[in-house]
Amino acid sequence: MGLTREQKAAQVDSVRQSFDTATATVLVDFRGVNVEMITNLRARFREAGVEYKVVKNNVIRKAIAGSDLAKNEEFAANLIGPTAIAWSFEDPSVAAKVIRSFRKEFADELQPKDKPEKLLVKCGLLEGQVLDAKRVEKELATLPSKDEIRASLLAQLMAPMQNLVAQVNAPAQNLALVLDAYRRKEAGE
Repeated sequence: MGLTREQKAAQVDSVRQSFDTATATVLVDFRGVNVEMITNLRARFREAGVEYKVVKNNVIRKAIAGSDLAKNEEFAANLIGPTAIAWSFEDPSVAAKVIRSFRKEFADELQPKDKPEKLLVKCGLLEGQVLDAKRVEKELATLPSKDEIRASLLAQLMAPMQNLVAQVNAPAQNLALVLDAYRRKEAGE
């Protein structure tokens, strides 16, 4: 039994909302991947805060209708065959990182000899820009996470203050070293 018209409309609205609120999106072809591996992948996505859904291409087309994405031929060309979507809402690179690490861990099963590769990235979206599969795996998956960026920024902001404190303390430290050396000289050490 198929979905009612209202259920289909709700599904389209849900997909549209996910596209609108996501910081990054990765489209995946999951053909040939067994249920156990997909369940494992879904669990990893959940842990990382990524929404993962298998969506019909027509639902995607309806969800993006009227947006700039609907006019993008590069994106539309990827709406063939089975499509799963991984939406990242916080950290743009997390979905691509999960897929990359999953593919590395299960490389023997996903890239068997003399057979087609499995779990292929079709394309990605980052701030409205369509990224091909190579760019998703080489660029998006290697971006530093938000926490790494915050730590780097904090270190850069603290460096001048740490240098200032070191400079302010240097004369007193030098005086203490001179007085200690003088004390040792007088004591005959």
